[in-house]
Amino acid sequence: MLRHVSPPTDEQLDAARRVVADHLAPTPTVSISLRGRAVLAKLESLQPTGAFKIRGALSAIDAARRDDPTGAVITSSAGNHGLGIAHAANLLGVPATVVVPANASVAKVKKLLSYNIELIQFGSSYDDAQTRALELADERGIRYISPFNDANVIAGQSTVFDEMLAQAPELEHIVVPVGGGGLISGILLSRDFHGRGDIKVTGVQPKESSAMYHVLRGVKMADVVHHPTIADGLAGGGDEGAVTNDLIARHNVPLVLVEERDIRRAVREVAEVNGLVLEGSATASYAAITANLVDDLTSRIGFIASGRNISHELLIELLQEPLV
Repeated sequence: MLRHVSPPTDEQLDAARRVVADHLAPTPTVSISLRGRAVLAKLESLQPTGAFKIRGALSAIDAARRDDPTGAVITSSAGNHGLGIAHAANLLGVPATVVVPANASVAKVKKLLSYNIELIQFGSSYDDAQTRALELADERGIRYISPFNDANVIAGQSTVFDEMLAQAPELEHIVVPVGGGGLISGILLSRDFHGRGDIKVTGVQPKESSAMYHVLRGVKMADVVHHPTIADGLAGGGDEGAVTNDLIARHNVPLVLVEERDIRRAVREVAEVNGLVLEGSATASYAAITANLVDDLTSRIGFIASGRNISHELLIELLQEPLV
């Protein structure tokens, strides 16, 4: 469904910085070993919900509460955005409904069930969940909060780069996982705000589900074919005409596609070498760097370790796979 959304205003970016600073401690940026090379990792996996999505959720819920203190919200999610909405809604006292696919990550559904929200499992894809959430928003007359095509959500995600730049001013190149594009859009806007156009930005998508990559090359969102990937937070389609599509295109950001085998290997490698538990979506950027898809051997490079919400069963399976 085409929904026109404008980029965040300066006021929305400022409001996001305030609410994120009020409720979240900055996550650390650390130097880790990536096959002998020192690489910066922004550990969004340490967020209370296990993923960066809490930033955009807090920003959007705060804006919704200011507009209507008694209003409810509804969202669709592959899991991490839903967790962010659930956490922010409980924190700020806003009723929330989260719609996820019936086959959503077991680890993420288990966490969602611990929150005081209405959880609905519907369909077999993110697109199915989004369609149902939009229908319910119309039926109930409540605000729908997109995981990415929402100005306040993008404003919240911009705070990742604010923090990383303050923690690691030597950063020269940042590699960002891309699903619907909310995180990378926020990073691009924050980079503009800080006047750091010298810092390169590269986006990464799983080859098996890479809607943004193809849409930026003229393919219709509905015509993109998706296959299963353990990077479930990046899987599925975005929105046709989403503001994130335009922001990425306007900034001429290169996108690279990473093979499934490299994402799987990266989950194991980052755990064994660096002691970090990261989900597939979070290791896509790590995998792209190790596979030499990001052609930059001289810059001080970093990536967003975007989340840790991987099921124990899948983690055990990946830890037992051979490093070949």
